[in-house]
Amino acid sequence: MRLAEIITTCVLALFSIYLMWKSTELEIGYVSDEGPGGGAWPFWLSAIMLICTGFIIKNSITRKSVPSQASEPLLDSYGKKMLLTVGGGILGFVALIDIISMYGAMFVFLFYYLKILGQHTWKLSLTISIVTPIVFFFFFEALMRITLPKGMPFLEPLFNFLNTIIY
Repeated sequence: MRLAEIITTCVLALFSIYLMWKSTELEIGYVSDEGPGGGAWPFWLSAIMLICTGFIIKNSITRKSVPSQASEPLLDSYGKKMLLTVGGGILGFVALIDIISMYGAMFVFLFYYLKILGQHTWKLSLTISIVTPIVFFFFFEALMRITLPKGMPFLEPLFNFLNTIIY
């Protein structure tokens, strides 16, 4: 468990450093008459994450954190099963984005997670799986003006209908 904590924290620290470096491609300081540059939020959030990883490493080395004091393995058989089922669902989600759009993949993943893994009712699973992608569509397309992947052309009529609501 302690080794897993240290390895995970080191990976997060490296990821933080990468994001800080990548965000400097945009302005990270204050741009007069505009406000913070495009890279400011990613840079500073990554810097905060890097600082937090330092505290986690310190606590792990000094054995002050609960995982660093544990003697059991990181994952038992149930944990491995859940990692594979949830991780497999996420991989499926990513694989479906180009085929059935970000919103279709979101529907499939939410339904899989709620109905199949969570064994929730059909009503709850379908309601959340349908409403969430629609809310995300209006949030990204209408409010943020960010177009997410639409997938194969056969879904175009659905997106055209939703766009008539926006415009």
